[in-house]
Amino acid sequence: MIGSIVRVIVDRPLGSFHPKHKDICYSVNYGYIPNVLAPDGEEQDAYILGIDKPVTEFVGQVIAIIHRFDDVEEKWIVAPENSSYTKEEIMKQIAFQEQYFRTEIRL
Repeated sequence: MIGSIVRVIVDRPLGSFHPKHKDICYSVNYGYIPNVLAPDGEEQDAYILGIDKPVTEFVGQVIAIIHRFDDVEEKWIVAPENSSYTKEEIMKQIAFQEQYFRTEIRL
């Protein structure tokens, strides 16, 4: 999966708030990959890095997978093609939400 080019539909743009947890503000664009089912039975969720304005959709490359040990979901990290981030750089950008889970970043 890492290295694949995917289209993300953004349903939580940068600067928006989580629909259930109003104290969580999205510091990156977040959405789902249509027609790709995740283990929770919903479409695969994805964080988008490298885009500094709210967008409604984005085509990019999967550069990492966030594995949650205490949840059935994994989150994909999508960025512009040929982008690279360290695990530390990724976690710094997604900590606003992932701080509540035990996670591992797979590059």
